Amino acid sequence: MISLISAAHAEGAGAPADAGILNLVLLVGFVLIFYFLMWRPQAKRQKEHKSLMSSLAKGSEVLTNGGMLGKVTKVNDNYVVLEVAEGVELNFQKASVAAVLPKGTLKSI
Repeated sequence: MISLISAAHAEGAGAPADAGILNLVLLVGFVLIFYFLMWRPQAKRQKEHKSLMSSLAKGSEVLTNGGMLGKVTKVNDNYVVLEVAEGVELNFQKASVAAVLPKGTLKSI
C-alpha cells in the first residue's frame, strides 16, 4: 500500500517549465542589489578620497583617520607633514587624511 501512495505522489510532482528563467531573474536581481548597495557607493567614496588627496596643499587644515588635527606644511607624492602644535611636525601618509577642514578651524579649537 505504501508503494502505491508514493507512486501516486511522484507522478503529480513536477518542476515548472520556466524554473530556469525564474532562477535567472533572481540571480540578475541579486547582482543589481549588490551593485547599487555595495559596489557603487564604495567606488564613489574612493573617487572622493582620491580627489581629496590630490587637493592637499600647503596651509590646508586637515583631520587624520587617527583623529589628529593639523596644518599641512609639506606635501610629497605619498606623504604629508602636519604641524599639530607650535613647532611640532609629524609625517603622515596621504591616505590617512580623512577630511579637509575649513580655514580657521584650528584657531577656533
